[in-house]
Amino acid sequence: MVVIRLARGGAKKRPFFTIVATDSRNARDGRFVERVGFYNPKATETETRFRIAEDRLAHWRSVGAQVSPTVARLVKTFGVSAAGQVAQATPAPVAPTAAPTAAATPEAESGTEPPVAGGAEAA
Repeated sequence: MVVIRLARGGAKKRPFFTIVATDSRNARDGRFVERVGFYNPKATETETRFRIAEDRLAHWRSVGAQVSPTVARLVKTFGVSAAGQVAQATPAPVAPTAAPTAAATPEAESGTEPPVAGGAEAA
């Protein structure tokens, strides 16, 4: 069975992972069929942390490759949809709920305003 998983590289205490399509019987860092992307957990702000070829991910999924839980989590975290397409990197801002208008409050209808906290008039 073909799986899409991480293969570790890099130096001691400086991990770097390639995302590979490989036979499930192969060793973690062993032979692979295709390099699909990479993940650099120690990337600085100027370096790319995660990259994946969405078209190749979609291809391997379409032919029955299983995605490892870690790769699935990374894909979800960094915004690649289930079809392999890049989703929006940041969630869309939620529109604030409309506050009740002054005319809708009972104080506005009676013409009196509620007392100000602290007893001082606001300037």
